[in-house]
Amino acid sequence: MTPVSAPDEVLEPTTTEDVRPDLPWLVVVWNDPINLMSYVTYVFQKLFGFSKEKAHKLMLDVHLKGRAVVSSGPRERAEADVTRLHEHGLWATMERRLR
Repeated sequence: MTPVSAPDEVLEPTTTEDVRPDLPWLVVVWNDPINLMSYVTYVFQKLFGFSKEKAHKLMLDVHLKGRAVVSSGPRERAEADVTRLHEHGLWATMERRLR
């Protein structure tokens, strides 16, 4: 058996392709001083089909914690959800899920 030596140089991959895992995007609704809690609950039910109880819980998260994640998924769907929430007067953003 002949001994194997280490390579003289190790090349780094050279690609411009995004190789990060396809993690979902989160849609976050933020608290605002404008909208009534009942209206926020209504919008969550209307746009996402949540039960009254789930919509109320998410509204309380927005009101008490300052934010709530209301949906997650591919970037295109998150963008559409943010747009729909803006059309209903709610402050919403999207962020990439970290893990």
